[in-house]
Amino acid sequence: MEARDVIKNPVITERTAELMELRQYTFEVNVKANKIQIKKAIEEIFGVKVSRVNTMNYKGKFRRFGRYTGFKPSRKKAIITLTEDSQEIEFFEGA
Repeated sequence: MEARDVIKNPVITERTAELMELRQYTFEVNVKANKIQIKKAIEEIFGVKVSRVNTMNYKGKFRRFGRYTGFKPSRKKAIITLTEDSQEIEFFEGA
């Protein structure tokens, strides 16, 4: 898996904005990616050093639309903690 296939997109919420001050960043990642692949992908894409990776798996929720039933897709989220000596990750150009 290539680095761009592992990392889907950053998760930007109020809680993750507070975590960014603690050098922790949240990303939605490929469901099949493990912590080692996630760490290598972040270091390759953003050029930073990662000290810790925490992952969470979310099973897809059951949904019903009239007589049709199914599940939303499952997803995986990763919280990345950077080392003290690495720079911050900038998501917005003018920030």
